Amino acid sequence: MKQTSSLEPYPEAFKAAASAQVQPHEDELARDLHEGVCTNPFAFLGRHLQADDGLYRLRVFAPGCFAVSALSPADGRVLCQLQRVSDSALFVGFVTLADSDYYLVRLESDLGVRDIEDPYRFGSWLGQTDAWLLSEGNHLRPWEKLGSHPCSLDGVAGVAFAVWAPNARQVSLAGEFNLWNGRCHPMRFRVECGVWELFLPGVESGALYKFDVLGADGQRTLKSDPYALSSELPPGNASRVMGLPAPVSDRAAVRQQGNALDAPICIYEVHAGSWRKPMGQLADWHFLAEHLVPYVVEMGFTHIELLPIHEHPFYASWGYQPTGLYAPTSRYGSPASFLAFVQAVHEAGLQLILDWVPGHFPTDAHAMARFDGTALYEYADPKEGFHRDWNTLIYNWGRHEIRNFLVGNALFWIERYGVDGLRVDAVASMLYRDYSRPPNEWIPNEHGGRENLEAIEFIRNTNRVIGEQAPGAAVMAEESTAFPGVSAPPWAGGLGFHYKWNMGWMHDTLSYFEKDPMYRRFHHDSISFAMMYAYSEHFVLPLSHDEVVHGKGSLFSRMWGDEWQKAANLRSLFALMYAHPGRKLLFMGSELGQLNEWNHDAELDWHLLQNGLHAGIQALVRDINQLYKSSKALHERDDEPGGFSWIEVNDRLSSVYAFMRQGRAETDQI
Repeated sequence: MKQTSSLEPYPEAFKAAASAQVQPHEDELARDLHEGVCTNPFAFLGRHLQADDGLYRLRVFAPGCFAVSALSPADGRVLCQLQRVSDSALFVGFVTLADSDYYLVRLESDLGVRDIEDPYRFGSWLGQTDAWLLSEGNHLRPWEKLGSHPCSLDGVAGVAFAVWAPNARQVSLAGEFNLWNGRCHPMRFRVECGVWELFLPGVESGALYKFDVLGADGQRTLKSDPYALSSELPPGNASRVMGLPAPVSDRAAVRQQGNALDAPICIYEVHAGSWRKPMGQLADWHFLAEHLVPYVVEMGFTHIELLPIHEHPFYASWGYQPTGLYAPTSRYGSPASFLAFVQAVHEAGLQLILDWVPGHFPTDAHAMARFDGTALYEYADPKEGFHRDWNTLIYNWGRHEIRNFLVGNALFWIERYGVDGLRVDAVASMLYRDYSRPPNEWIPNEHGGRENLEAIEFIRNTNRVIGEQAPGAAVMAEESTAFPGVSAPPWAGGLGFHYKWNMGWMHDTLSYFEKDPMYRRFHHDSISFAMMYAYSEHFVLPLSHDEVVHGKGSLFSRMWGDEWQKAANLRSLFALMYAHPGRKLLFMGSELGQLNEWNHDAELDWHLLQNGLHAGIQALVRDINQLYKSSKALHERDDEPGGFSWIEVNDRLSSVYAFMRQGRAETDQI
């Protein structure tokens, strides 16, 4: 910013008046500031023109300081020495400035002397258009304005903070920059959109912060930023200032080709913290870029799917209870290192899918629960807003601000980190109001039904926005019921997902392979039944992490027989999955014939590859991936009845099935 030279020193004639003209209401203001209940700091703090004498009254709230003065930024002259109001931390003085001029504030305390820009001399961060779009819930990219953003206002570098808390009595900033004293920096309330904002000069990227929220319930709580782009390493939970990653472009054509309905899609599902543990420690994104990505390429997979990487306080939740939807968890490195990992995935010719959790969030006090002293992000009634199974809170999809928060988040990961798709977790729990609830413990919709109409509309809108704004990005649903049209377009009455996990196929097929071959004849339809509904949705065949946890054992251990027979059954299972219509998903370790159930605290049992039996299973998966990708008959017509035909389906006694897969070309047959 251009400095001016028209600043005048504090006039001698006014020195005596300065200390005498403490206005009666300033004692009350000092008390409100001290107690952290000042709701309109910009009406008092900073400089304000006095109508009677043309002077500017300057107020600075400086807890812990014993002297405050205003300086000329041009030459460092003292413009005025501010006077303390009673015994408070509020200092008042007078200065003569033209409207275009500005000043520095010198703070003197036991910690030393600091010259700072006065944050209360700056205008609003949110423009009128942004405020209107946020209030309407139609801001496609709310993360461009909410959260913390390094920027410059009036030529001064700092960080703009903004948080949505419409029912809060007062919100302040607390962080490393003010020794976590939230009283120092009360924020401006934008009543038209419910957002509190403040531009704080001198704060740099990497600074830790929270919002000091005085809620509508009278309780004061330090809250993490829901829109934070980076967070403190758990168990810490402060937010970290970080600039937005640059937009990732030129992915549309690659996505459209790799995620198409007729494309070969074989997904390797990964928990980043337990694939490998170098030196017994969590792997970071650099390690995974150097080791995981080449391994996935060697094994012939086309996609990597990561269990949720959003910031989450409880490691054993595997990321499915996130508190920071916009922040990659700091457990595996910085956001920049995650971006480098994504780039490595793309450079290897792979696509990346993220598990995404828009259905619920944990009850941790530092996060979104009762954010402004009210049920803001969640439904207020526990019959709607509390999930018994997971002890989590359910997003209120009826609020347009919440829909905006979530839809914007989906777009954020695709646009700013370049991920190629999302797998939406626990869709069934979103669709039904009575999901996992006893009678009289749920609230019907407006028509008296069990469907959550607000969630359905949210899902449709999310998929519509992604389709319009990120062509080619795939959205997959983990949906465990028979809800119709999950992968049908909204205009046809569907939810608009591109793919749906086929949980029925998974359950029936695993149940069959667990049985003694002597008794499989009585369950012959378990294998063939999936073809009765195979074309009702665009299916993914999942052998996911859910099938190797909670006492179920590993896929290998679930197979019938002794060690040799288990290996043979597992190879047969994989061969059937790859020959069956539907895209493929395999959780890490299954390709090794992992003996033990997945443990998130340990790496996979890589030593098993020294055993030829397990090395053979891995070789089968590698070879069958290559066959699947190179044979159009195995993927080109997954959703067309003409792509599959039974040859033998009734040989129950021998448990034999024979079928043919057909591509579009007459010669493409297997």
